[in-house]
Amino acid sequence: MSPRRSYDQYCSMARALDAVGDRWTLLIVRELLAGPRRYTDLHADLPGVSTDVLASRLKDMERDGLTTRRRLPPPGAAYVYELTSRGGELLPVLQALGVWGAPALAERRPTDAVRAHWLALPLLRALPGEGLVEVRLDEGKFHLRLGAQDGPVYGDGAAPEEPDARLALDAPTCTALGEGSLTLHQAVTDGRVAVSGDSTLAKVLRGD
Repeated sequence: MSPRRSYDQYCSMARALDAVGDRWTLLIVRELLAGPRRYTDLHADLPGVSTDVLASRLKDMERDGLTTRRRLPPPGAAYVYELTSRGGELLPVLQALGVWGAPALAERRPTDAVRAHWLALPLLRALPGEGLVEVRLDEGKFHLRLGAQDGPVYGDGAAPEEPDARLALDAPTCTALGEGSLTLHQAVTDGRVAVSGDSTLAKVLRGD
């Protein structure tokens, strides 16, 4: 394993960038905030990354205490990567970057890949309350664990159990909610977000 490159500056931002400033590192964190992932799953949801670069970044992240690797028990018997508690502390960093970068999403380029769950972290920031929420976009489904203090904060696909609320919206609305240019109340009132469910959380999200 090659030695970690460093800015060699006594500055907290420089130290942080020593660990997460390489290309792909923060996007790997984005994927692992959904919980443990196999190498093949990470590679599938990081279109454009080479196998060599992904393997190198995962080794660097493990060395720097951001991730761990463990073997699943049979019948899975595959290795999975997951965030350490220090790696999980990058959630607000990624959310802040998402807010800062949201204006650049005004137009989707023909070459842009898209996964529904890439919109999960910005939306997580915009929703109040605690509980399990299933979100449906034209691009697919993902689920959010509002108020989660540890463990995965979102997941790809439908909720693994009956959710407290279901949301249906489109990607531009999801982006606007995430960057704060649109409130949930406005989106529900304007019919841009449909909220279904009878739980307390569903009522909070609808503004009942």
